[in-house]
Amino acid sequence: MSGRARLTLCSWAATLMASCALLPLVEPATWILQAAFLLAVQTGVGAAARRVPLARPLTLAAQALVALVLLTVTFAREQAIAGLIPGPDAFLRFSDLLQQGSDDIARYAIPAPLESDGIRLMLVGGVLVIGLAVDTLAVTFRSAAPAGLPLLALYSVAAGLSDGGTDWLWFLVAAAGYLLLLLAEGRERLAQWGRVFGGAARTPGAESGGAVAPVRTGRRIGVVALGVALVVPLALPAMNGGLLDGAGTGVGSGSGGGGTISAVNPLVALRDNLNQDQDQQVMTLQTDDDTDLSNLYLRIVSLDDFDGTTWKPSKRAITAVPDGEFPTPIGLRPDVKRTEIETTISASDDYAQNWLPMPYPPSGVRINGNWRYEPEGMTLVGDHGQTTRSATYQVKSLEVQPTAEQLASAPAAPAALEREYTDLPDSLPEVVARTAREITADATNPYQQAVALQDYFAITGGFEYDTQVQVGSGSQAIARFLRDKQGFCVHFSFAMAAMARSLDIPARVAVGFAPGSPQADGSVSVGLKDAHAWPELYFEGVGWTRFEPTPNRGSVPTYTVPEAPGSTLPDPALPSRSASSAPSAAPSASESCTAEEKKLEACESESPQAALGNGDGGPKWPAILLWALAGLAGLAIPLAPMLWRLRTRAVRLGAHGRTEADAAAHTLAVWQELTDTAWDFGILPDESQTPRKAAARIARLGHLDPMAAAAVHRVADAVEQVLYAPRPRPAAGLAEDVRRVIGGLHGTVGRGTKLRAVVAPRSTVRVVWAASEWWTGVKARAAAARPTLRKPSDQRG
Repeated sequence: MSGRARLTLCSWAATLMASCALLPLVEPATWILQAAFLLAVQTGVGAAARRVPLARPLTLAAQALVALVLLTVTFAREQAIAGLIPGPDAFLRFSDLLQQGSDDIARYAIPAPLESDGIRLMLVGGVLVIGLAVDTLAVTFRSAAPAGLPLLALYSVAAGLSDGGTDWLWFLVAAAGYLLLLLAEGRERLAQWGRVFGGAARTPGAESGGAVAPVRTGRRIGVVALGVALVVPLALPAMNGGLLDGAGTGVGSGSGGGGTISAVNPLVALRDNLNQDQDQQVMTLQTDDDTDLSNLYLRIVSLDDFDGTTWKPSKRAITAVPDGEFPTPIGLRPDVKRTEIETTISASDDYAQNWLPMPYPPSGVRINGNWRYEPEGMTLVGDHGQTTRSATYQVKSLEVQPTAEQLASAPAAPAALEREYTDLPDSLPEVVARTAREITADATNPYQQAVALQDYFAITGGFEYDTQVQVGSGSQAIARFLRDKQGFCVHFSFAMAAMARSLDIPARVAVGFAPGSPQADGSVSVGLKDAHAWPELYFEGVGWTRFEPTPNRGSVPTYTVPEAPGSTLPDPALPSRSASSAPSAAPSASESCTAEEKKLEACESESPQAALGNGDGGPKWPAILLWALAGLAGLAIPLAPMLWRLRTRAVRLGAHGRTEADAAAHTLAVWQELTDTAWDFGILPDESQTPRKAAARIARLGHLDPMAAAAVHRVADAVEQVLYAPRPRPAAGLAEDVRRVIGGLHGTVGRGTKLRAVVAPRSTVRVVWAASEWWTGVKARAAAARPTLRKPSDQRG
């Protein structure tokens, strides 16, 4: 096997060995076989291109093209032209899959299910990209040491996402692959010098001592790279939530009923649902008796961790779903009135939610599939990719009916529960707690304080329900909401829960669906526009109790309505309404929404900003910034040619000095830009021609109109003046002439050529040429400064 073939094989093996660090993130690990095959094809194309031989940029382009075709055949065959050639539909498919993969990463715990095509595309495509970078650096450009950077990036991403249990093993595998690559490159480089006797004397000045210098250098580079690889993962931010938080098997660790559930933010899924132009039915509710389901809230999960910026669910222990009756809800005394109802819920084919929507508190569930139970919130979550899609299940739940007296006389909550659910960050603005104290100044117990907060938001405070309000971010978001008094359910529920905690009332936020629309057959239809969030406050003896501070949404609980005559509170049996019921010519977010309007789908939904975009159970702002910069860097790599050309064009056609030397340099730069632009559009430069002949050639091959052709000749005349005239005449408007030529070329070529000229301009190869010349100069200066082994005259280095 030749040295280059050995190096090619080692680059493939090194990439594959580093990719093994991703194995713990997805289950099953069969994706690695597919990635290995596609990577082998891509590497083989590179080997064949180098054997022809093709120029280095063409070798890289051939490998990238083959990789794109391979991904198209694997993931977007139905959208491709003839099942092979990627077209606009195929790229849209890639975009959809990447979005799906991003959503799944935020939704699943480690290991994520491989059934997600989005995650599989991210894995396989990422391996191909890293493999292309390694092969290009190590084999095409014969520089194996820098090839450790993409390998390090691949390992570091995997180490940053995994739970750390077996990081050392995958580090050893990735490090072995990198060392294998270094040794192969060192052997191939030394072989080009002829036979080397490693046992020669190493006395000062002995020639044979230099033969092992490249080996020693490679070892040093390897040691440094491995040291960096050990340190970098430790410096990476620990990421929690969804796929970014290790949780064993499925959503839990171990087998059976143990494990933990990751801090997944369900608002991510709700945000996607709310971002719909038309309402869409996601569930139907049915009961066998005469139970009124028009006021039945469906709860998905509770958000109990507040960091000053957003609310999110805590990481909780999960168990197997209890057989038979669920445990009695925490804090509920036997003397509190309750009614058990059984509801049959049918989810649509388009609604795939990992959390099971249920009335709260549930007392029993009958459902097929892989589901786990989280006791603290009394919620069910899908295991190994289980969702609600097309599911039909029966839920027994308690309709708890406390009286105002029972809530008002509730004793203090247990110390541990109160400590956990009244915790507030120091970053919360003081105006939040101060406003809460002012609103509840006349209240004598926590129940009256809670009712005062609800009334303030829903009735007396002058707040407006407006779905067009931006969510905002940071610790000042609640303060801005209290000042502007405009928002939707997320604003109202988050603000009331935070203010309740400031009054030492345990509070959390529930996310789910408000009561749907009753149908003629007695069922209730729940749509995407019924997505909702509301606060739950804890009262000892009653447990977690729902409140409704959002005007025009849901229904006001009966236990919050005083029995005194003349109350201004709305009828709890009816949906909450705004102060004005006058009709409007256009739907308004502040209008009331009656049952009839819901039936006609005339109720306005929450905007796509309904979910707090800055809180998804992930890392804090330094980690977000670091990963955002990494994402931007990854995005900049394929866009680098376009960005370089745009920058170069701006410099060449920009302003210049007033001296003759400056004008001459500007004229030559403008001509360079003109010829490079023509090159980008497919007109190869011919350095042997005079500017005048080159201009005529550009005008002819570019099919330019008379005005654009005249502009080309004016620039060529100015260049000849600079090159040949004893005293060149300054020419004005050359930059505008070049822009006129660019416009002319745009109008005479097809869409594909235009896209190529912008995204992948041919003239960017000048960067490679310049780098090659610079590197050649560096090596020449280094050789002149300290001579090393003399190469045989008939061999290449």
